[in-house]
Order: sequence, then C-alpha cells, then structure tokens
Amino acid sequence: MATSPIPPPAAPGGSAAPRIPARIHRRRWVILCVLMLSLLIVVLDNSILNVAMKTIATPAPTGLGATQSELEWAINSYTLVFAGLLFTSGLLGDRLGRKKVLLFGLAVFGTGSVLAAVSASPAELVAFRALMGLGGAFVMPATLAILMNVFEREEQPRAIGVWAGGVGLAIAVGPIAGGLLLDHFWWGSVFLINVPIVLVALGSMVLLVPDSRDPSPGRLDPAGVLLSVVGLVLLVYGIIKGGQLADFTDPEVLATALGGLAVLGVFVVHQKRSDHPSINVGYFRSPAFSAAVTAIALVFFALMGVTFFIVFYVQSVRGYSPLESGLLILPLAAAQLIFAPRARHAVDRFGARAVCTAGMLVVAVTMGGMLLLGAHTPIWVLEVVFFLQGTGMAHIMPPVTVTIMQALPREKAGSGSALNNIFRQVGGTLGVAVLGSLLSTSYRDGIQSTLDALPRVPGPVRTAAGESIEATLGLAQRLGPPAAHPLTVAADDAFLHAMHVTALASAAVSVVGAAVVAAFLPGRMGSAPHAAEPWDGRKAGAAR
Repeated sequence: MATSPIPPPAAPGGSAAPRIPARIHRRRWVILCVLMLSLLIVVLDNSILNVAMKTIATPAPTGLGATQSELEWAINSYTLVFAGLLFTSGLLGDRLGRKKVLLFGLAVFGTGSVLAAVSASPAELVAFRALMGLGGAFVMPATLAILMNVFEREEQPRAIGVWAGGVGLAIAVGPIAGGLLLDHFWWGSVFLINVPIVLVALGSMVLLVPDSRDPSPGRLDPAGVLLSVVGLVLLVYGIIKGGQLADFTDPEVLATALGGLAVLGVFVVHQKRSDHPSINVGYFRSPAFSAAVTAIALVFFALMGVTFFIVFYVQSVRGYSPLESGLLILPLAAAQLIFAPRARHAVDRFGARAVCTAGMLVVAVTMGGMLLLGAHTPIWVLEVVFFLQGTGMAHIMPPVTVTIMQALPREKAGSGSALNNIFRQVGGTLGVAVLGSLLSTSYRDGIQSTLDALPRVPGPVRTAAGESIEATLGLAQRLGPPAAHPLTVAADDAFLHAMHVTALASAAVSVVGAAVVAAFLPGRMGSAPHAAEPWDGRKAGAAR
C-alpha cells in the first residue's frame, strides 16, 4: 500500500491538508519505534565490534589473532559494501517499496550475523561482515525513508530527532551488551545478539509498518545504478587502502580512489543529461543541501577516527575490561539520547545555522580536550569530554538530516536517505583510514627506537611489534620481566602521543565543519517552501 499520494491543494489559510492516511497517522509513533529497532541492530553491531576488537586480536582460542590490518578490514569490509550499495538500495526502495527492501535487508543482516559469529579465521570474519554490510545497506535508507512517509512535514523534525536519539541508545547498549557477552561467552556472541533483535524487528515490521513507494518512478536507469556502485566501491576501497598502507600517494591507492571519483563524475554527467535520472543532481546546487551533507561527512570523519583509538586507550593503556569500557562510553550515548530529540527547540529559537555551528565547535573543543588524557588521568575527565561531545553531536545530526530530507520530494525519500548515509559512510571511512593511518604512523615513530634497542629480538619481530600498542604489549608479555615493564611504559607513552596527534587532527576537521555550516546552512527553517508546494532544491538555501 503506497502512502505517498499526490499532494492535495493547500488548505485555506496557507496550511497544507494532511498527506498521511488517518489510520497510519494514528500509529505513527509506534511505527517509529519499530523503525528504531531496525536502526538499533545496524548501529549496535558497529559499537559492539569496537569493544570486541581487542578480544578478536587476541590469539586463539580466546580470539582469532587478527592483526591491526585485519581488524580494520573487519570494519571496512562492512563499510565498503554498505557504502557501495546505499544509493542502489534507496532507489530500489523508492521503486519496489521501502518495506519490502527493509525486510530483505533485515533477513540478510541476520544471516550474516550468524555466519560472522562462527567464523574460524579473520578472513571468514571479513567476508561475513561484508554480507552484513549488504543487509545494512538495505536497512538504513529504508528506515528514514519510511519515517518521512508516515509523519507530516511539521512533525518530521521531532521524529528525526527521536530517530537520531535512537543512535545514541544503540551506542549505549552496544558496548555494554558487548562487554557483558565478552565477560561470559566467546567473542562470536557479540554477533549472535543481533539474531533475536532481527526476528522481533521482522515480525513487528510485517504487522505494523506500511509500505510506500514512488507512485511515478519513471523508467529504470541501469547505467546510472552501475556507475554509482562502481564509483562508490572504488572510492571507498582507495580510501581504505590508503589508510592501511599509511600512504595515500601509493599507485594502487591513487588509481582506485581517483578512478572512483572519475566514475562518479561520469555518473553526475549522465544524471544531468538523462531524461530519467536516478537522482536530480540539481539539489547539490543548493548551498544548504550541500553544506548539510558536508557537515555529516566531516562530523563522522572526526568521530569514527576517535572511536577507533579510544577503545585501545581505555583497554590497553588504562586496563579496563570490555564491560567497563562499554560503561565508560555511556555519557556520549546518554547525551545524544537526551538532546537529539530536543534539538528542534534550539533550532526553532536560534536557527539551524547557529545551532549546528555551535555543535561543531563543541565537538572540536572536546576533541582537543582529549589532550588532557594520560596514563593516570582521573577517568571522570574522559566522562565529561564524552558527555559534551555527545551534546555537540546531538545538535548537529537532527538539523542537517532535516535539511537533507526536506530538500527532496517525499516520493524520493529513499534516494534522499541514501545520500545522507553515503556521505556519512564516506566521511566515517575517511576518518578511520586517515586518522587511523596518522595514529599508526605516529605510534610507530614513537616506539621504534625502544624496539630497536631490545637485545636478541629479531628484526621481523620488532617490525611486527611496532604495528600497534597491542602488538607491542604482546611482545612485552613474551619477554617477561625485567624487560617487560620499560617496554610497556614506552608503549603507553608512544600511544598517548599518537592519540593526542590524532585528536588534534579530529579537532581541526571539526573546525572546518563549523566553518562550512556557518557559511552555508540556512538560519531559520520556517521560511522553507511548504510541503504542499512543488519543492525546488534551489530554495533550500533561501532561508538565511
């Protein structure tokens, strides 16, 4: 049953007549809860994996003995498939029905979770994480697209705020659930937890969530779909490879990344010339729309890079267990859960531009605040930094998401949601690759002289021990006393220096994001065209 009828004429007095059928409107908040359950498993999975990385890196039988590179691929194989198929899944949702696409994605995600849980090697884990990425690519755009089709325009900012707050809930539940599971079960249990959630989500979706699609999707654009997949996969692969090699000038990196950009350039030209384009690229001419997607990319660039190293700081340097590490992340999640649904009040009072600029600056300050963290810093300092960082993010994500989603017609909600997620994923992947590379290079430079001074340690062993703090601590454990203590101290010092360098880079990126939204995001959202009017993407930036 499609829920995207042709908009009726505006009601007297300038207000639009309702566009959502009454039976759906009455249960809209219940539908949102079901959508958040689907969102929960995708975000939950990534936050659980962050906590489990140290355990997976431990040799068998405790873990898989995954190297730093294999850990990155366990994250990035998911991201590569996820980002590559986001646009395609959004188009399919608009054409075939968002509910159908969402059900398919949940089933694939659940299957991939079971297989990942029983992986016998890092290579198998990487492959099954890619399968989970396939499922996730069909889940994320559909949740936001369905939301846009069960809420009237005036309620969409509030609903998107609650939706964004659900991300905070998943961030909180993931590490704690992961810590509890790792304390009592084997590492694969962190993936099996997805299965009951998937089953409940599938049942609830079938019973409660209406289907919706574009009533006039036009002809298929297979060339555009193929170009988008190839371009995104090549670009993301190049970014990931550059991070792994810590060299973005490597010929393989340049060939794939630049090749991806070239293919995406051909995609844009094709869309502009086609009489049945997959997406109207004219929306990017709107400064507000472009600033919103850029802000999402930059904030996730900073966040994902920091998330990658903070787990090792808490567990490897400070010695906290996975469960304790999960509890320490609670302030970051709690702030998003508290403030994201209320961000619309700040936007109504001060305007999206002021709120998002302030949010980006708060994120920048908290990234810089990580310079306060040392081997013996009171842990409450980290908790305060996390809470402020979550508060800043909670005032960025809802307004920019509203800007993106309301810039496109309701019938194209799947495509809009896909664009939102593409920029988020590309930004996050860049963050892990670039900031992860910076962390790795800085750590290696800091620990190398200490490793070179170790007597009777073969060169290849010293090289391997310099890849990460976990590798260095593993060597220290094998050496035993008295060599272990000074090597452990040197590893902590080198990692802290590398972490501080990486945090400063994250802060700089956040400042750039603040400048972008301050320059181009609209001030007041109220003067945007009404839902009943044909939406012109060029008007999105008129409210300044």
